Amino acid sequence: MRGVVDVLPEGELERRLEMVRREGRPLRVKLGADPSAPDLHLGHTVVLAKLREFQLLGHVVVFLVGDFTARIGDPSGRSETRRPLDSAAVRANAATYAEQVFKVLDRSQTEVRFNSEWMSSMAAEDLVRLCGQYTVARILERDDFSKRMKEGRPIGIHEVLYPLVQGYDSVALRADVEVGGTDQRFNLLVGREIQKAYGMMPQVVMTLPLLEGTDGIQKMSKSLGNYVGVTEPADEMFGKIMSISDKLMRRWYDVLESERAPAVCADLDADRLHPREAKAQLAERQVGRFHGRVSAEDARRRFDERFGRGVLTPEMVQEEWREGPLPPVIALPSFLTTSGLTKSNSDARRLIGQGAVRINGKIVSSDRYSTEASGCAGGSGGLLVVEVGKRRARRFRFGG
Repeated sequence: MRGVVDVLPEGELERRLEMVRREGRPLRVKLGADPSAPDLHLGHTVVLAKLREFQLLGHVVVFLVGDFTARIGDPSGRSETRRPLDSAAVRANAATYAEQVFKVLDRSQTEVRFNSEWMSSMAAEDLVRLCGQYTVARILERDDFSKRMKEGRPIGIHEVLYPLVQGYDSVALRADVEVGGTDQRFNLLVGREIQKAYGMMPQVVMTLPLLEGTDGIQKMSKSLGNYVGVTEPADEMFGKIMSISDKLMRRWYDVLESERAPAVCADLDADRLHPREAKAQLAERQVGRFHGRVSAEDARRRFDERFGRGVLTPEMVQEEWREGPLPPVIALPSFLTTSGLTKSNSDARRLIGQGAVRINGKIVSSDRYSTEASGCAGGSGGLLVVEVGKRRARRFRFGG
């Protein structure tokens, strides 16, 4: 139960465990993921880590790639209709998902399935039968749907179908338990009702917390650009984690390292551990999960050489002091131009658009850079390391 938000209904997991013990079989624990982007990120690993715990206890994980539902688009948490992906994009993304999950899960205890197996061949009569198992009124009780109705925003009929199809997946897979983020609670509970309608014992629902992205505001998402991908190079992953705020670091410990979190937070509160060191330990452990211990240690060494120990690379110029505190938001084009890193504001915008500008090791994509959201203010002591291309870089220290 460590790190779990809800298990519904209460006490049902214990009863289900006793039932399968008597039957002499493992639990079938389901997780569904729509291939809306080609890479899995740290947010996905929160649930995958819980699935790995089930595997260590001898149970079977069913990882469902929602190649059919991805064409509908999950409406969970959406303020507007999500544009469905075309079949080519879905196939390309799905091809990477099945392999990436084995960075966390044991392949021998994992079934990988695709819901196009049963949904693509479902007859119209069977789809109508599925729709008859739930009411429009109950579907519209969803927070996101009810909010959109009040605001006069459209809701597509295909979006209403999404939780029904997800629920039918649990029928097809004969799921005992379905695991997901807290934003999936409604869909998971619909799955219970659909299983009942098809004469099955309803699944146990287990929800886990969502991981906020590097911006510290919205949940981690590839589409929002606030993610740390599990297949990213070790140095990129390490640098992204080091860029988060100290407050967000504590949250990431709670979600990603729930066993270690209490001790780390106690050491931080008692000033026995510096926030930068705690963040570096978090980064090293997460990089080590996906790239191995040696790669993680090398990534930390390179990061320290570049940003932490005052060692400048040959391309970097001498650091520059700026009077006054680090501003909460920086207008990057003028900042880069007045600092001599770009020729003009238009040149700066062009380079930003090309992904050629990095601050503290992270690519920036906006003309306005929020130092508060990125954790520069406080956690990194008013320090910015700004790189433009491969040959122009400068340290800026703010203070006074």
